[in-house]
Amino acid sequence: MSRTSARLAAVATAVVLATTGAATSATAEAATPATGSAVVNESNTFLINSLSAGVMVFALPTATGSYDSATGLSAAFPVTGGSANLAAYYGDIQLGGGLLFINLRTGKSAVFKDLAFRVGTWQITGVPQGGTAPVALLDPAGDTSVSGNAAASSLTASDLQVDEEGAKFLDTKLNTTFFAAGQSVGSLNLTFKAGS
Repeated sequence: MSRTSARLAAVATAVVLATTGAATSATAEAATPATGSAVVNESNTFLINSLSAGVMVFALPTATGSYDSATGLSAAFPVTGGSANLAAYYGDIQLGGGLLFINLRTGKSAVFKDLAFRVGTWQITGVPQGGTAPVALLDPAGDTSVSGNAAASSLTASDLQVDEEGAKFLDTKLNTTFFAAGQSVGSLNLTFKAGS
C-alpha cells in the first residue's frame, strides 16, 4: 500500500469513527432518563416519638431534606430510573439517596441504599449496607390518590406506615423496641415520568 493510499485509508477510518461516534452521541443525548421524586414528610408526632426513644432518621445524598415547624421533616428522593404505571399498579421505581437510622442510646446504626418503590407490593424498599436483598421499609396507606398512565403518574398517601419487615429489621439492628408494624411516619407524594 502506498503512502497516499495509507493516508486515505486512515482519513476514511477517522471519518467513519467520527460519524459513528456522533451518531452514538446523538442517540444517547436523545434518550431522556426517568424523572420525578418521592417526597416523604415525617410528621412532628413521629419525630418527637423517635427522639424520645433515642432514634434519629436522616435522608442521605442525593436526597434533599427540609424542616417546617408546622408539618415536620421532609425528604425528597429523586427518581433515578425504572418503569412503572402507578395507576395500573405495576413496575418498580428506583430512587436516589439513602436512609440512615441511628439509635443514640446504643450507638447502633443502619444504612439503606438502592431505595425503590415497588408498585406491585406497594412498598418502599431499601438494601441494607453490606446486604443484597431489599427490605420492605414503608407502606403508603390512609387516603390515597393515584392518577396517570405509563408515561407519567403520581401517588399521594395521607399516611406512610412502617412495614412489618422493616420494623423487625430495624429493632434488631438498632437494638431497640421503638419500631412497630403499621406505625405512622407521615405522608408520601410520589411523581414519576418515564424516560424515553
